[in-house]
Amino acid sequence: MILIVVPTYNEHENLPRLAEALLRFDDFTVLVVDDGSPDGTGEQADRIAAESGGRLRVMHRRGQRGLGRSYVDGFQEALRLGATRVVQMDADFSHDPNEVMRLIDATGAADLAIGSRYIPGGTLHNWPWHRVALSAFANRYVRAITGVPVNDCTSGFRCWRSDLLARVPLVRIASEGYAFQVEMAWHASNAGARIVEVPITFVERTRGSSKLSGRVIVESAVMPWRLRSAARGRRG
Repeated sequence: MILIVVPTYNEHENLPRLAEALLRFDDFTVLVVDDGSPDGTGEQADRIAAESGGRLRVMHRRGQRGLGRSYVDGFQEALRLGATRVVQMDADFSHDPNEVMRLIDATGAADLAIGSRYIPGGTLHNWPWHRVALSAFANRYVRAITGVPVNDCTSGFRCWRSDLLARVPLVRIASEGYAFQVEMAWHASNAGARIVEVPITFVERTRGSSKLSGRVIVESAVMPWRLRSAARGRRG
């Protein structure tokens, strides 16, 4: 089973179109992990699921919200369901559904395929200059501190082989936002994973609002140092 995990929070404008685009591929099953969206995204997902013949599933999260927690719950469910490949992607069309298969194909020779904006062929569309600068700096910063051999450490468009995902200590992952992506890439690298990057076109959302916040930025600045400290602790 190829399972695509899509976390949602206030994505009612995007979810129907995304579900339609993904379910055109016969091999895909979609897991929507809704984080208690007040705009009714969860109820909308239930309606789509009811008409999908079992190909779209919905998880309604309760308790503390956050992108990282949504992904951890979704990944654990993917492993429970016996998925062989697990794709993670945003619901806002910043990740092109038509590029999902390229990531899946790349895991034929790798354990983790990351959709990258920062390798030849990767591009960014419609991002303001300050977001481009922040993202580019963040990735250089992460690589310098952690040594993770990935050009786009903060990319949230990925395909995991399930045997690698099962080796990541999901119960210990506590970070959110970009920091979550960094932490997961660090664990994959430390597990000896074969990681490849696939060039993608990243497009800024046209519907709904960004979830970037000051808290997410601060956490992203601190997390690489925590990972570096953890690595030193292991060697010590």
